[in-house]
Amino acid sequence: MKEHIVLNPIKKIDYVFLYELLLQRRAIVNISHKKIPTWEEHIKFVRSKPYAKWYTITQNTDKIGAVYLSKQSEIGIHMLREYEKNSTYIQIIKKLMNTNPRKRFLANISPKNQKYIKIFEKLGFKKIQHTYELDLRIDF
Repeated sequence: MKEHIVLNPIKKIDYVFLYELLLQRRAIVNISHKKIPTWEEHIKFVRSKPYAKWYTITQNTDKIGAVYLSKQSEIGIHMLREYEKNSTYIQIIKKLMNTNPRKRFLANISPKNQKYIKIFEKLGFKKIQHTYELDLRIDF
């Protein structure tokens, strides 16, 4: 049976699902999150409409993850652990790009996240930079 993938724009009913997805996120995929936000911080973030496009991902009838396109055309994707299959990621990312055509897409990926690096390379993405951080809030 072919998997039917649908991208559904984020609605208020999705806030709990998005938070559950965030709680499941593995540290290796994080670039910006040093700690999990509180429920209140999460709600404030979602309501701020931080992305140009933000969708929940439905496969057949199950919500399996979320994908976004930032205002700078950066793609972000996260799936529930039981749905982490490369072919599904590729199908979803292609669907996002076809639904929201741009001249250029970006993906910010932690160098430790070899899985995502391989997925985006399969899609034809090329590494264009390294980003370094000095966080003065961290004790040395």
